[in-house]
Amino acid sequence: MNKDDKIFIAGHNGMVGSSILKNLQDRNYPNLIVADKGRIDLRNRELVDEFFAEHKPNQVILAAAKVGGINANMKFPADFIFDNLAIQNSIFSAAEKNGTEKIVFLGSSCLYPKECKQPMKEEYMMTGPLEPTNEGYAIAKLAGVSMAKAYYEQHGIKYVSLIPCNLYGPNDSFDLEHSHVLSALVRKFSDAKKNGDSDVSVWGTGIAKREFLHVQDMAEAVVFLMENDVEDDMINIGWGEEISIKELAEMIRDKVGFEGELKWDTSKPDGMLRKCMDVEKMKAYGFSPKVSLSEGVDEMIEIYAGMQTANQ
Repeated sequence: MNKDDKIFIAGHNGMVGSSILKNLQDRNYPNLIVADKGRIDLRNRELVDEFFAEHKPNQVILAAAKVGGINANMKFPADFIFDNLAIQNSIFSAAEKNGTEKIVFLGSSCLYPKECKQPMKEEYMMTGPLEPTNEGYAIAKLAGVSMAKAYYEQHGIKYVSLIPCNLYGPNDSFDLEHSHVLSALVRKFSDAKKNGDSDVSVWGTGIAKREFLHVQDMAEAVVFLMENDVEDDMINIGWGEEISIKELAEMIRDKVGFEGELKWDTSKPDGMLRKCMDVEKMKAYGFSPKVSLSEGVDEMIEIYAGMQTANQ
């Protein structure tokens, strides 16, 4: 990637895209291209074609996606598969027509099989059935990984597909209908303390384990790999370390200062029981994350508290 390349960040207002945009701005990249939803619906291939024809981006970072936690994925599976396929189809098609040189595609650890061998190596992708609670999203994103490779083989567009673990950080959603587990727990315990509740209910049994990465580290990984012109089918991005949902809930409870009872709603699903990433390939390229989970949880609690104060 050259400093004067035109770089289109698709999804720049989202949690991941906004962090990537800030990272590139801080590094003084002069030709960053963005488009608000009000200006262009990335699901609309005709509009995306017109946008690419006008701006001719050399590099595309595909951070745009319909995302959500287990609850949203279970309620809206058709939306998750349709919207994400539509976005990807539009972006790859327009890139091919307008001379884009390289695409950075962002996937997710939920692309791995439900009963994947741990830690999950990139070669384990598509070796077994998916977790049913997020199958729609996972199938769409798997198609994106395959699409990146296919467009390279047929049209010569270079690519790298990055597979992050669970992400969190600034611009994350605290909406309990759509949020991921970490931000949902921050909200639940913070609200319960403020309201003087006697208990907090959490989905599942707490035995499921997850790996968490601050979105700032994800943005660093994206830019690092772009600046070093890395090309690869798939690279896992994470710590290679996991924590149980029970341990995470207890950490957040203690940091918030909630003294009530933690109740597990075992009528609700746990999702995949383990999703620990093998990050040896990432380390071999020379990248390692920096923001610890404890530091990140503290920040999320402060962000949510600030939002509550601002809304009073």
